[in-house]
Amino acid sequence: MRVNRCVRAWLLLCLAVTVLGASAPAQGTGPGPRAPVSPPTADPSVPTLARAWPVGVRPFVVRGWEPPETAYSRGHRGVDLAAGPGAEVRAVASGRVSFAGRVAGRGAVSVELPGTGAPPLRTTYGPVRASVREGDEVLAGQVLGTLETPDTHCGPTPCLHWGLLRGTAYLNPLSLLPPWLLGTGPSRLLPLDAPVTRP
Repeated sequence: MRVNRCVRAWLLLCLAVTVLGASAPAQGTGPGPRAPVSPPTADPSVPTLARAWPVGVRPFVVRGWEPPETAYSRGHRGVDLAAGPGAEVRAVASGRVSFAGRVAGRGAVSVELPGTGAPPLRTTYGPVRASVREGDEVLAGQVLGTLETPDTHCGPTPCLHWGLLRGTAYLNPLSLLPPWLLGTGPSRLLPLDAPVTRP
């Protein structure tokens, strides 16, 4: 009887921790521990086909997606991911390089994702010193180039600006990531007889 009460109390505690963790803020304010990433609002026009983050394993989100109210309003048309100069920038999904060059003095790479509708989705990465050329076919996780010396976009924190477009409409690039890459998949409880390891 007492064991059952302990097990129930432990399960309730786990549930409370999971719920509180899910309500944490979506962005951080600087480098340090990983920023929790809230799952993006479901967008049926964006398939969850990403197989990797563009930098790192699960990078710190310096600034998240802030869609503008109108095409000319202020907003943030992508997400900024903390990464140091020289970090490898990878394609999040397979596609064809539609642009690799310089725009307004900063390096940029754009990858068109086939089979994603008309017009097809396009991911953008900057500032990047490209190691690919326009027309190259790339696989998910393939290196597109390296992060250039930071510009003023992210302030004092070096970062990669990652964007997603369909035609001229900007979308939330985090929508491409499945829950297991966002770290928002279902919670998994260990069996009660699992060995306990202490530091």
